[in-house]
Amino acid sequence: MNRLRRRGLAARAAFWRLLRRDDRAIAALDRLLRRFACDAAALAQRAHLHAQAGRHAQALRDLQALLQVQPGNAAAWFNQGFVLDRLGRLDAALHAFGRATALDAGLDRAWYGMALVQIRLRRLDEAVAALERNTELQPMSPYGWYQLARVHAEARRHDRAWQIVRHLQGFEPKVAAQLQREIGPLPRD
Repeated sequence: MNRLRRRGLAARAAFWRLLRRDDRAIAALDRLLRRFACDAAALAQRAHLHAQAGRHAQALRDLQALLQVQPGNAAAWFNQGFVLDRLGRLDAALHAFGRATALDAGLDRAWYGMALVQIRLRRLDEAVAALERNTELQPMSPYGWYQLARVHAEARRHDRAWQIVRHLQGFEPKVAAQLQREIGPLPRD
């Protein structure tokens, strides 16, 4: 009977999410979690809905509960890092992103999140290492390349920044042009 009740409550939450009635979905997840406090899927969904609504403290509580149930969940560690970053808790966010990458070295978004926090903390060499890993995992995504070029330019490694601009010209010319405007003209070959 408990399994059937759990499925019914989960289905109700999914129904409200499908209709984009996040308030109703959260209420259904609240009911589910009152009966089944350790339901990992419900905790993850409610954390996501709270984070989307800007209720980062509530999202953090759900993610902490989720990580008590599933401490090896790399995606949950990433999400916790994201929420902690939004709350301005940069050292804690960096730790969470680090746990995510330790659990899943291929989690490109965790490397990217880690790099953004390191940039904000002015740890530019560490940010370069994280962004290089991110671009290895996502070579066709312009976001990691863009941030990597900006960090190199800020660290006065202009040659490396301009190499990245040239690289981006091959597959993201608009991003390359924006970068070129931001970091200055390319040197003459």
